[in-house]
Amino acid sequence: MDYREALTYLRSRDDWERSGSPADAARWDLGRVRSLLARLGNPHTEPAASGEAGPQTVHLAGSKGKGSVAAMVASALREAGCRTGLYTSPHLHRMVERIAVDGEAISPEEFARLLEMLRPHVEAEDAGAAPKAGLLSTFEVLTALAFCHFRDHGVRWQVLETGLGGRLDATNVFDRKSLCVITPISLEHTAILGDTVAKIAAEKAAIITPETPVVMGLQRESAAEVVRGVCTEKGAPLREVARECALTRLGYTSDGQDFRLRTPGGTYSLHLPLLGQHQLENAATAVLGLEVLREAGLELSDAAIADGLRKVRWPARLEIIKRRPLLVLDGAHDVESVRRLRGALSDFLPHSRAFLVIGTSADKDVSSIAAEMESMPRLEQVIATRSRHPRAAPAHTVAAAFSERGIATTWEEDVARAVDSALALAEPSDMICVFGSLFVAAEAREHILGLETDPILAAAGLPKQRSATRRRERRYQDPEVGNR
Repeated sequence: MDYREALTYLRSRDDWERSGSPADAARWDLGRVRSLLARLGNPHTEPAASGEAGPQTVHLAGSKGKGSVAAMVASALREAGCRTGLYTSPHLHRMVERIAVDGEAISPEEFARLLEMLRPHVEAEDAGAAPKAGLLSTFEVLTALAFCHFRDHGVRWQVLETGLGGRLDATNVFDRKSLCVITPISLEHTAILGDTVAKIAAEKAAIITPETPVVMGLQRESAAEVVRGVCTEKGAPLREVARECALTRLGYTSDGQDFRLRTPGGTYSLHLPLLGQHQLENAATAVLGLEVLREAGLELSDAAIADGLRKVRWPARLEIIKRRPLLVLDGAHDVESVRRLRGALSDFLPHSRAFLVIGTSADKDVSSIAAEMESMPRLEQVIATRSRHPRAAPAHTVAAAFSERGIATTWEEDVARAVDSALALAEPSDMICVFGSLFVAAEAREHILGLETDPILAAAGLPKQRSATRRRERRYQDPEVGNR
């Protein structure tokens, strides 16, 4: 099995990330994930060699910021000399990015080798499944592969980001953990997780295991009450960023922020190479979590924490990839994240005019996103587009939401042409922001930086890459009412 064959095999299974189907999510069952892991020798808890202790686990759930916090925690653990595995999702350019040891992604060759090893165990589990259970999903198999890779490489700490929710997420297969982190919770994936913030919080707080320390990032009160209740029920000590941390931004450039953070463990002067007030809040969550691990016996100096934050890399989150004009990438995809993005663009990045390149998934509230961006100062034009992802909304649908608000809007059939159109319009003092989903940001990043990407698969119902003949700019046109 080579890498392309491995990807084809994985994506032939139920893949909620690509389908967005509640029917796929309805088949999630931790019992079958645990059974698969047992067939593999429980790589998530067992050591790589006899006589060693199994890995320690940091588990994160939330609607916003969990990937950033996970990256910060993993970076600090590496700086402390701990062999650290990091499992996140989704990826930007290649599936292998999701699984990393000490900052190095698994190689495509190792990925394929491990999946070939897993395959008979996966298919044995499939064969014994109940008729309505379905096959193990893409994410479930990928999670097992990550645990095997971590075991093979002697990982001592594994930092795991949930894929969706928490209660039935494939990463939630531990009886004990060293730390649980709950980052900010908002309305998302309501058809699967629930139609209120409190219901969604209950799904995410289900990662909390008995007596496991919990760090809770900044929350609206309806979510915080749920997390507190779960912690009380499970005897899990809770630390709240809102109550225990105070931060002050000292200065910033387009390369990052300097800030002071006061916690129960001390006062830190820190640099973070990520922009936005929300990233400072994420950093406070990460530091408080690291202090909890230190209190439990981990040898972790203040210098390791500071170096970990200073060296963290988390691309496509307010990432600048071009200077004249400024070209900024961000994965903001809902009203709350877009509101934060708009504020950060105004606060951190001086510019003459702003051009927005946006593409979203079909289930997003584009009208509300457009309403949020309507008030952005010096907004010159919006160029709507569509990523290769099968859940992407049509470019003309995205364009309609902005055009209806009187915003000058055009649309392009693919991201590369949309970015090129914006670059052709912008002067050196202007800014272009590409946002709407991580998939759109990733495709812009690939186009500008010339990055290697996973092959486009035309098997298992996956869409073929759109023809270049469709890549042409258009004024927004509503089929019902004509040009606007």
